[in-house]
Amino acid sequence: MTSYLDGLFSLDGRVAVVTGGNSGIGRAIAEALAYAGASVVLLARDKDRLRETAEALPSAGYVAVDLADREALAAAADEAAALFGEPDILVNSAGVNPRPPLAELTLADWDLLFAVNLDAPFLLGQRFGPGMAERGWGRIINLASQQSVRAFANSGGYGASKAGLTGLTRSQAEAWSRYGVCCNAIAPGVVETPMNQVFFADPARPAAAAARTMTGRNGLTSDFAGLAVFLASPACEYVTGQTIFVDGGFSVA
Repeated sequence: MTSYLDGLFSLDGRVAVVTGGNSGIGRAIAEALAYAGASVVLLARDKDRLRETAEALPSAGYVAVDLADREALAAAADEAAALFGEPDILVNSAGVNPRPPLAELTLADWDLLFAVNLDAPFLLGQRFGPGMAERGWGRIINLASQQSVRAFANSGGYGASKAGLTGLTRSQAEAWSRYGVCCNAIAPGVVETPMNQVFFADPARPAAAAARTMTGRNGLTSDFAGLAVFLASPACEYVTGQTIFVDGGFSVA
């Protein structure tokens, strides 16, 4: 049984790069990939949290970088690849969400949203995807959102960037799946993470969200571990171009 499961899901010998891997859902995914056998490189801004997360994992390193800075991101990608070798798995989990009403969203807000939420996944995909295709195996996992497909209050720019990310996922799948690189997106439901602190500060709002789900609760970061391992694993070789909702039925209730 163990050898059968290893054949499906083991990531032994694989290398994963995870943006935003020091916090929230990104950290839960980084931990899951590491415990499934991958060597993991974390990319984010907070060097102290990066170090603390990497030290807690069996085989991990980190590169501190502002993902909105294209030149710095290119250098960080090269540095990340130098730690354990060119990655087989790329997880784009880092995101930002300034929340002014759309009419008050500034050009600076817009530029930041797209730089982190869409440009960085594109640039990292361009850096690592062709190498995965050349080697004949790879996985790209993008963290999308409910707002990829529906509007939420005061998150118009964020929703636009995440809708773009699901489109990018399909484009990456079209470009590289024939070469063994499966590209998929995960759309979380309502999950308590540092980025959602404003939403959870008012107890009525998460309570209403939980009541709308089919499971009767909001998400936990641990809810994403199993799916991330599956999407990164050999078992995922015929799943690509998809956006998978992990939301307790919120999106279909």
